[in-house]
Amino acid sequence: MTPVTTITSPGVPLIRDNIDTDTIIPSREMRSTGRTGLAAGLFAPWRYTDADRRIGDATFVLNHRDAIGTRLLLGGRNFGCGSSREHAVWALREYGIECIIAASFAPIFEGNCIRNGLLPVTLPLDVVRSLAWAMVTIDLPAQEVRASGRTHRFAIDAEAKAMLAGGLDAIDLTLTQADAIAAWTAADRAARPWVYPEPASS
Repeated sequence: MTPVTTITSPGVPLIRDNIDTDTIIPSREMRSTGRTGLAAGLFAPWRYTDADRRIGDATFVLNHRDAIGTRLLLGGRNFGCGSSREHAVWALREYGIECIIAASFAPIFEGNCIRNGLLPVTLPLDVVRSLAWAMVTIDLPAQEVRASGRTHRFAIDAEAKAMLAGGLDAIDLTLTQADAIAAWTAADRAARPWVYPEPASS
């Protein structure tokens, strides 16, 4: 995955509460088990007047001309609730969204974001609203959101920050401790050799 450091983008406001994963990527849009080919179905119920023919709804915020190429989406409370489908994050990432700033996130969705290189930032709802259409810089190392001459600090778990900043998934994160794992295994093998049977000879 690509490491996350700083992201600068207009803040596109989709500030609604309880946006669920079936709205982010409906099940009918999940036509393969892979991580690609999902962006066209992102927010299909809202983005299109006719999803089958991909006729865009001009009133939906992602179809606004100022939203083209955005990397930042602004949300309300409980963003990503509903089912645990990881496809919701895959669709957002394929579309180009690298960060979501919301008042709160559904826990499973937030975890899926972190494991897939999408930065979830929680800020008070009034602050999120103040970022609408502003040019926003999200600085993960400093844990700051900067816009319109103001700076807003955000909290993030140390492990989540390490994964995002290093471009690491859960396996990659474990492998950063490979030397410590090997040392522990060697010590345990010496102390409890019966746990480590020799492989059968051919």
